[in-house]
Amino acid sequence: MEAIIYSSYGPPSVLTRADLAKPVPAQDEILVRIHATSVTSGDYRARSLDMPPGFGLIGRLVFGLFRPRRQVLGTEFAGVVEQVGSSVTRFKPGDRVFAYPGAGFGGYADYATISQNAAIAHVPGNLDLDEAVAISFGGATALNFLRDKGGIESGDRVLIIGAAGGVGSAAVQVAKSFGAHVTGVASSAGLDMVRALGADTVLDYTRDNAASATDAYDIILDTSGTATYAKYGAALKPGGRLLLVSANLWQLLGTLAARKTGGRKASGGYAPERAEDLRYLAELAANERFRPHIDRRFPFGKMVEAHTYFESPAKKGNVVVVLQPG
Repeated sequence: MEAIIYSSYGPPSVLTRADLAKPVPAQDEILVRIHATSVTSGDYRARSLDMPPGFGLIGRLVFGLFRPRRQVLGTEFAGVVEQVGSSVTRFKPGDRVFAYPGAGFGGYADYATISQNAAIAHVPGNLDLDEAVAISFGGATALNFLRDKGGIESGDRVLIIGAAGGVGSAAVQVAKSFGAHVTGVASSAGLDMVRALGADTVLDYTRDNAASATDAYDIILDTSGTATYAKYGAALKPGGRLLLVSANLWQLLGTLAARKTGGRKASGGYAPERAEDLRYLAELAANERFRPHIDRRFPFGKMVEAHTYFESPAKKGNVVVVLQPG
């Protein structure tokens, strides 16, 4: 099968084409013929080893100390089940599925195997495979931070910093699905997009200072890596939560150690890969309450260009790579 691999860390040009053996599913696994994958921040960090300050050694321990431990990237993929192992009961050949292997990777290839008990779910009927592929990373991250870490409730006022990105664009829709009032912060080029996703208010970060508000938000979710409690704490209502999706180690430690008043809290961390979250997001999508925003689609042979575009300031939403059109 055809795959895109890398054997050293570096710029997009380290990604090269290779022929690999087609995998065979184990007893509890399914074999998926991949139709689409994507470029996420997880793929970017694993490829470049460009980690937030303070996380460099952790990145090497996770991805490989001197060279990549897993040569085939792809934190999410979507396709059609081709074969199932003897004990598989949840899926059958012909099922359209989307999967979130996360740091297990594997999406940059014609085929991948994944356990039926891993983060994998059926594609909702109203989405094409090259749309469904982008549910997982952004959607699961937004859901975990807003619902599980933030305890979002109907009527909450939510500020989303970086609302035009892959996670931010999902967070706008997930927050709205809970009945929140959403303010999205983006560049001027992304404001119309964020508004179209359902944000009640949009702020241009080059002109508007969201941190200047006082007791304004129940939840502030930052995907940009720029927020700290010292900067945004006053903008939280009493009992408010600052959620840091992307922060360097020193920002995170400083924010967590900051003196907080009025029951205000701050938390970071990561979003686990869970099948129940994918099923939840698929149901939202089936009910037209969540649809991944796709910025650009690239053919599989243009993976280097896809990664290059992902690093561009012009990127909004998700970058999808199509292996098998249709």
